[in-house]
Amino acid sequence: MFRWLIVVFLALVLINGLTPWLQKMGFGKLPGDLRFRIFGREFFIPLTTTILLSMVAAAVSRLL
Repeated sequence: MFRWLIVVFLALVLINGLTPWLQKMGFGKLPGDLRFRIFGREFFIPLTTTILLSMVAAAVSRLL
């Protein structure tokens, strides 16, 4: 259980660090990525980007 918590934490840190680079490549602006404003705050739900990055991660894991 503790090992999975560490893996998830490290994955989130990695994704957070790579976010500016991924946005320059166009991720986060794909069709299906939801961006809306409620009460003056902007919310972002990257559905398509998440699915695409999951597919890439699965392909890499199969190769290794």
